[in-house]
Amino acid sequence: MISVDWTLGLQFLNFMILLLILNKLLYRPLKKIMAERNETITGLHAGAKDLEASIDEKMQRYQQQLSDAKSQANEERNALKKAASEEEAKLLAEAHGKAISRLAAIKTQVATEAGAASKTLKIEAKSLAKQITTKILDRELA
Repeated sequence: MISVDWTLGLQFLNFMILLLILNKLLYRPLKKIMAERNETITGLHAGAKDLEASIDEKMQRYQQQLSDAKSQANEERNALKKAASEEEAKLLAEAHGKAISRLAAIKTQVATEAGAASKTLKIEAKSLAKQITTKILDRELA
């Protein structure tokens, strides 16, 4: 059975002394280390958030620069296409003009040659007609 006597007070005093010693040697340094660790973790979280914000900002700038570069490339491509179309139209017009002048020259040459051939054929036709008539009639025509 438990009896209440002076040993109970001694046990209580021993417990209190042990509690003070443990508090001074173990609990306070442990609380201090845990508080420092908590501050370090909080600081690292804040640094990570700052870093993440910085990365997001840089990504947005990169995306903007990429968009600007694409836009500029499209403008340059359109300008080059327009210049190429104009050059193509110019070359086609020049080729068309040359073709028309060449065709006109060929038509003139063909007309000249046709006229000359027609004159030659008329002369030869008269001569052949005269020869045929002479053979058929067996005499010379006057």
